[in-house]
Amino acid sequence: MKTRRHILHVAMISAVAAGGWGFQAAQKAAEPVDPLIAGFQKSTVASVADAVDQVVGKRGFMAHDMMPRVPGKVAGRAVTALMREATPDKATPALSAKHSVGMIDAAKPGEVGIIVIENGLDVAGLGGLMATAAKARGMAGVVIDGGARDIAEVRALGLPVYSRSVVPSSSVGRYATVANGIPVKCAGIEVKPGDIIVAGEDGVVVVPQEKAMDVLKRSQEIDERESKMLPLIKQYRALGKAIEMFNRI
Repeated sequence: MKTRRHILHVAMISAVAAGGWGFQAAQKAAEPVDPLIAGFQKSTVASVADAVDQVVGKRGFMAHDMMPRVPGKVAGRAVTALMREATPDKATPALSAKHSVGMIDAAKPGEVGIIVIENGLDVAGLGGLMATAAKARGMAGVVIDGGARDIAEVRALGLPVYSRSVVPSSSVGRYATVANGIPVKCAGIEVKPGDIIVAGEDGVVVVPQEKAMDVLKRSQEIDERESKMLPLIKQYRALGKAIEMFNRI
């Protein structure tokens, strides 16, 4: 038997997905106006990862288990929240998600939420209610170093969500948020507020904001070079000649 809360929850998700309750304007406002973000939206995730390697000199892609639970291309500036294991008296409903909720409620259209749950692969850092709020704010997506739940409900919203696991558990009684708007380490990579997150089916890449223009330029060069290699590969029916000519694989 469906509870009143469940019925209201489903109604909220349907309204947001349909652009109702005044949320349509928020979604429209999420369209990128920052030329950097617009550029990264057109580039491939793999090219951005290679560009970070080359420009920054260190890895920018998150661990292999950071996967799309609700697929969708994401490019936007990071906003962050951190959760740590806590005793039940400190992991109350109010405190378990305080800073994560605060991060979402203050998010600007087009931003990407980064929620880090320290050693929390068996704990969900986001579910249907938080995803509904993120969608209402016009966020571009959410990345969780930890678990996600209510996947069917989030999928109905159309909010891209990446996480390292899918679990039904709540953070209540287990974890408490400790801060937001701070540098965090997400799936092995440091993320600072304002860094650019680029995500897709190939994974999630962090572009340091101070190197963003150079990374974008290199990423576009890589994309262009690959587009020129394809006709040669088809012409010669082999890859070696194209690699020799373009020094790219």
